[in-house]
Amino acid sequence: MKYDIVIIGGGPAGLSFAASMIDANVKVLLLERSDIDAIANPKEDGREIALTHLSVKILKKLKIWSLIDQSQVSPLKEAKVFDGDSPPLLNFKPDQKGIDALGYLVPNYLIRKALYDRVNDAQNIDLVTDSLVKDVKQGDSSSTVMLNSGENINTKLVVAADSRFSEIRRKVGIPTLMKDFSKVMIITKMKHEKSHNNTALECFDYGKTFALLPMVGDASSIVITVKTNESQNMLDMPEEEFNNFVTEFFKGEFGKMTQDGTRHSYPLIGTHAQAFVAKRFALIGDASVGMHPVTAHGFNLGLRGQNVLANLVQDALAHGQDIGSESLLKLYQKKHINLTRLMFFGTNGIVALFTNDAPVIKQVRRFVLKFAENFPPIKYIISHHLTEAKENKFLPF
Repeated sequence: MKYDIVIIGGGPAGLSFAASMIDANVKVLLLERSDIDAIANPKEDGREIALTHLSVKILKKLKIWSLIDQSQVSPLKEAKVFDGDSPPLLNFKPDQKGIDALGYLVPNYLIRKALYDRVNDAQNIDLVTDSLVKDVKQGDSSSTVMLNSGENINTKLVVAADSRFSEIRRKVGIPTLMKDFSKVMIITKMKHEKSHNNTALECFDYGKTFALLPMVGDASSIVITVKTNESQNMLDMPEEEFNNFVTEFFKGEFGKMTQDGTRHSYPLIGTHAQAFVAKRFALIGDASVGMHPVTAHGFNLGLRGQNVLANLVQDALAHGQDIGSESLLKLYQKKHINLTRLMFFGTNGIVALFTNDAPVIKQVRRFVLKFAENFPPIKYIISHHLTEAKENKFLPF
């Protein structure tokens, strides 16, 4: 069996890249190990995705944005950062006229559902679920994807999007840096009596990190990051006790807060592949870089990366060139890997600074926040990056 492109992994990155190929003159196979119901009807998983303006632009280009229930999209009009019991030490608002939001908060499962619906209707894309990839054999003019079923698929380009713990990445021989933060992120939806005013909060409390992400109406996604050995106690806490715990943490600013959904937990492990390409092979999404969520850039980087690769593939097709050539893949890596390195190591540095409770580090942290708040260029760069709808090649974001 032959295809122009084989995509391994039917998560957001894999589906996005498949959607980018819908109008291209290529035959695409997307392989997913889960069953069809898992990707056709994704369950609510507690995760809210903070989309930048560039990400929204890409989703509109792919005709996916209109498939998302807009009544569930919450604009992020402001963001505040706190350190312990301090007043907000860093505030962000849109920096451009005519833009009223830093970004847009969208439930993860709604994005995944929209991506599936778009790809499922495509005539040039075959989606095969319950499919396990055994190995990839790389050749000069083509590669062979070998399935556990015994079937072999010949293709010009293999694109791996099979999570930050990618088995295919390892089998192809691409080494990966892994950072285990020994923390667990606990997420749940909570209703509250007073308005959040579409303002996101990031609170670096001592021993824990709290985030409030404003959802539609008087409800928010509450994200609590704790040490791994404390996570089960937080998950098992009786609901009334949990409600009081969160309400008291926010000092009653939002009135009584009540849990309105399941508590979900996710271990925090960051990964960064040392290369994004090999012979007729490319990594996208979390398979290339798995970010710590503190800066909310994981999904956005994944969407950007697949867009870079898709544009190069489409340009090659327009000029009758090889879509799996070494020159094309190296150009993709050049356009994307340096930015992700800056984001990955920069984010890890932020995490190290803001989760260290040593007295000296606390003083450094407050100095950094105050400096950033009172030094307009820093705030401009960050807020401009969030609201800019074009790729900026010069900023490390």
